[in-house]
Amino acid sequence: MLRKLLPFLILALGIGGFVALKATRPQPEPVVPQERVWRVETVTVTPAVHSPVLNLFGRVEAPDRVRAAAPVAGRLLEVRVRDGDLVAQGDLLARLDPADLEPRLAQARAELTREQLRLTHDRQALEQERALLGLAEAALGRSEKVQSRKLGTASDVDLAREQLARTRLAVTLREQAIAEHPARLAALEAKLAEAERDAARAQIQAPFDARIGTVEAGAGDQLQPNQTILTLYPVDGLYLRAKIPGSRGEELRAALEAGQRLTARANHAGRPFSAVLARLAGEADARGVDALLKVEPGSDLPLGAFVDLVLQRPAMPDTIALPFAALNGGSRVFAVNEGRLQGIMVERVGEVMEHGASEVLVRAAGLGPGTRVMITHLPNAVDGLKVQEVPERKTAAAQPQTGSATADRAEQMR
Repeated sequence: MLRKLLPFLILALGIGGFVALKATRPQPEPVVPQERVWRVETVTVTPAVHSPVLNLFGRVEAPDRVRAAAPVAGRLLEVRVRDGDLVAQGDLLARLDPADLEPRLAQARAELTREQLRLTHDRQALEQERALLGLAEAALGRSEKVQSRKLGTASDVDLAREQLARTRLAVTLREQAIAEHPARLAALEAKLAEAERDAARAQIQAPFDARIGTVEAGAGDQLQPNQTILTLYPVDGLYLRAKIPGSRGEELRAALEAGQRLTARANHAGRPFSAVLARLAGEADARGVDALLKVEPGSDLPLGAFVDLVLQRPAMPDTIALPFAALNGGSRVFAVNEGRLQGIMVERVGEVMEHGASEVLVRAAGLGPGTRVMITHLPNAVDGLKVQEVPERKTAAAQPQTGSATADRAEQMR
């Protein structure tokens, strides 16, 4: 019997010991919930004047490029330049065979001389034909007088009239030939001038200080009229053609009309150079509008080269430069007010280079001087979130910027 009750006694002792231990355990202090505090970095902002820029991709062009072509069909006697050569104004570049041009010039001169002689002969012949006209009129008068006395026949009178008509016709034709002489003379003089022009063009000279682009023909080639021999362009007449985003076109056009000088900095083959915005194209497409920037003299760029450039935009007053981490959702920043976040909507106007790093340029009515803005990116940032500021590391936009190296890559990609 005792053996059967032993397990129940042990179980009862265990339960009783557990209850006793639970009843005599120490009571823990109640946990008081605390609000989490996020440590963030901030900057103190001051609205100022900044000059954002556009990051562009351009191609070197020469709008004043000249195409030297053969004036007439002929053989190319020699070419004295090669691709890329620098030439001075008046230098001889190429020469056509004079034997192909001199016959046309000699023929034009001969035709002009013949026309001048023809005028002299026509004037002499006109005097004689007018004399014959007087004789024919006198002969007709005598024939009519004889016939009136019934001493002559009617056929004699008809012959006299026919001779008078022929003489008058000859005088009229001769006077017409003399009257047409100025027109024929002008046509022959124009033909001679054209032949002299082509003969002068047989020696192709540089019209200005230039660089040779391409040489498309060689000595001994038989050329056709208007066939290109070589191309050249002024060394100080280079431009960069770049596509401007449509949203920035009117802004730059207004700046040009106002007389502002907008410069760009670029680099080619490790050598920096600068350019000035000269004009915008009158037509646009879906990608934007073309801008032409005149390259500063002495840059010595190859035609057709592609370069990256940074174009200065007009100055923007009352703007603030912030690190990109300060943006939340692309158009919102958080100000720190009494240890809590306050969301402020901002307008993005570009990007700038501040303190050696690219920063976003914004404008907002709620960001006044002395406002502290969070620059730590918190994915869960909301209005009223409690934060603790760490020591400020820098001050944003303390001084106006008028020539900062900035970029507007977002606008360019758009």
